[in-house]
Amino acid sequence: MISIQGLTKYYGDSCAVDAISFEIKKGEILGLLGPNGAGKTTTMRILTCYLKPTSGNITVKDFNIQDQPVQIKKLIGYLPESAPLYPDMIVYDYLGFVADVRGIETSGRDSRLKELADMCGINEVMHRPISELSKGYKQRVGLAHAMIDDPEILVLDEPTSGLDPNQIVEIRDIIRKIGREKTVILSTHILSEAEATCDRIVIINRGKIVADGSTDELRREAGSDYIVQVSLKHGNFDDVKRSLQSVAGVTDVILVNAEDGTIDFHLACSGGKDIRADIYEIIREGGWPLLEFHRETRTLETVFRELTKES
Repeated sequence: MISIQGLTKYYGDSCAVDAISFEIKKGEILGLLGPNGAGKTTTMRILTCYLKPTSGNITVKDFNIQDQPVQIKKLIGYLPESAPLYPDMIVYDYLGFVADVRGIETSGRDSRLKELADMCGINEVMHRPISELSKGYKQRVGLAHAMIDDPEILVLDEPTSGLDPNQIVEIRDIIRKIGREKTVILSTHILSEAEATCDRIVIINRGKIVADGSTDELRREAGSDYIVQVSLKHGNFDDVKRSLQSVAGVTDVILVNAEDGTIDFHLACSGGKDIRADIYEIIREGGWPLLEFHRETRTLETVFRELTKES
């Protein structure tokens, strides 16, 4: 549905987006992840025809951003990080105003506003001034604004920024509901949010794509190394380290803490094979009482840090 080809954007001598290319399928919830300044917002602004690229192109269905920006804008609902709301207006009047701007006929306006109020959970604030709303409700009104004319594509820039945990869960549920019928593209700094909400994740760093896939695919592709966390009682770390380094696949033994007769350490393991049985056998033979022993699960946060860390 959306094809991004060689997209590049310079601000003066600074390259914000560096020749990125990827496809977005119809009905997909795609998460754009990356550290500050990675190029996420610039990419979204080009996609929504707010900015022009330095080079490259984006096609949406049969339209391209260079020659047919108006047609593309009609297909997209856009919620920037700071929702463009008028604080002195009542929510109902504000959404009615947006409906006028978007050319929605008067005959169908009330039914559309009621549908959006139900979907976004804003029924109880429809007749309150926007200035009196919490951040969470303002984001919901912004979502209703973005969906006012039932666009095929929804672009959300940091939709949960500044929200409390309960509000984040509420917005996440709304996005999931929307994603059943629309193509959704969202950027976020909250990695657990992307993991819970998105079908696919694209990680951008310094204007380039460094990863593209589902969370499971990203974990597998990022490498097969892993960490085993161990805590022993009455052990001498030097003796333990010497013994465990003999296990094939253990690349390092790293002391974390040693006090009150207890030693905590990490085993860096490589090769992808699960060697915990071999590690346990060495610990048993050494006669060291085992207090803790588990393999560290690779999370999206771990993968993100590895892919975006400073070289």
